[in-house]
Amino acid sequence: MVRKKVLWLVIGCAIGIGGTVGITGLMGTPQFVAWLSMQTWAKQAWVASLSGLTFTEGEQQKMESIAEAIEQRYVGTVDRTKLITGAMDGMVNALDDPYSEYLDKEELKSFQEHVQSSFSGIGAEVSNKDGDIVIMSPIRKSPAERAGLRPGDIVVSVNGKELRGMTLNEAVQHLRGPKGTQAKLIIQRVGVSKPLEVVIVRDDIRIETVESSMPARAIGMLRISQFSSNTADRFLSELAKLEKTPLRGLIIDVRNNPGGIVQAVETIANALVPKGKPILHIEYRKEERVDTNATGSGKPYPIVVLINEGSASASEILAAALKESAGATLVGKKTFGKGLVQASIPLRDGTAIKLTIAKWLTPNGKMIHKEGIAPDIDVAQNALFEATSIGKDKTYAFDMVSPDIENAQRILQALGFAIKRTDGYFDNATAAAVKALQSRNGLKATGNIDKGTATKLEELVLKAYADPKNDAQLVAAIAALEQKAK
Repeated sequence: MVRKKVLWLVIGCAIGIGGTVGITGLMGTPQFVAWLSMQTWAKQAWVASLSGLTFTEGEQQKMESIAEAIEQRYVGTVDRTKLITGAMDGMVNALDDPYSEYLDKEELKSFQEHVQSSFSGIGAEVSNKDGDIVIMSPIRKSPAERAGLRPGDIVVSVNGKELRGMTLNEAVQHLRGPKGTQAKLIIQRVGVSKPLEVVIVRDDIRIETVESSMPARAIGMLRISQFSSNTADRFLSELAKLEKTPLRGLIIDVRNNPGGIVQAVETIANALVPKGKPILHIEYRKEERVDTNATGSGKPYPIVVLINEGSASASEILAAALKESAGATLVGKKTFGKGLVQASIPLRDGTAIKLTIAKWLTPNGKMIHKEGIAPDIDVAQNALFEATSIGKDKTYAFDMVSPDIENAQRILQALGFAIKRTDGYFDNATAAAVKALQSRNGLKATGNIDKGTATKLEELVLKAYADPKNDAQLVAAIAALEQKAK
């Protein structure tokens, strides 16, 4: 692994709750970069961007005077390491850019772990938005996904520790932990009046970044969970397997994909976009622009890209490239909106800084930062995909009010039971629906939501979640390809 004279060119937006700094940015998260040798143009742009940024003698003396005053006169104990780290953090934080940050050795270690797509934690990507720690996307098949976390959820606290105002790295330190330990999260969700309590058992997260399937006759699907160092190779390998059967169409699923390395996106896009068509444009300071055009031959079959609110950065690059340069159809919901590029620069003492050095534009020259990309076919997901885990430390009964009851009501409604209200008030209709559920599943028909009933509800949600027929967006994508095939 190259460790000198290199930059990580990364696009993403998160820091991995599993304890890794995300490429994106921010996981977490994020995930996703490898030590990559810089191309000549990137080196030149970076060197040019730093020209002249040296400390004057007066600036250096001022910083030394502050450090001396603190060390000699501060009333408390002075930790020199923390003092220097604080200075580094302060310099980067002064940019007022949530995607630029100083990484100490421990944070850099976490970052490198995530590059290998393997770490221990709850399995989600987070970002810092106006001081709040916000879920970017849960990682597929992770404890976070099973617990029902979804993009846009604000993590208020972890095990009683409030996260608002923390840096991403500080928040990650509270969110990560050994396999088998519990993380009790208080979640604020848009559209839900009261905070939700979600208990997640941390686990080892091993990310398979590309999964392939054939959801309909001669229609292939490739799901990309993030753009990591091996993602492009995995994508091309799985695509070749699918193409052994003549395809009528291809679905590429980047829902809840928080981003990753730019080079992986370029390689994948090259295999799908016709030769000479643009993939993206990157603009550095002073409007220096680098254009990346496809060198492949495109595909003879139509392509649909599945997107949602958790699709960010590198995912948006691919979606935009396929839509604007390969005629692909976008299905799902509007994407996150991250149009910035970060470079991770190793420092001599084993630390690093992750710095925003450019913005990227779609093939048509559009800046999507904070705007996102709208789908061609807007499809809301099945309500079952929005369910969270239900608290099991108490029994809920008639006339009680709780966010857990509201969650259970929404699940019961999505499963087809007769529910009149989903506001968290346990009424007679809710009790009747719970009794019906219990009777059908061999449980004592009390009409109360006890631990066994809550567990059964979650089992049914996971079962429904695993059935492609319940994936409203996937169903719409298949229908769109069927129509094109005609």
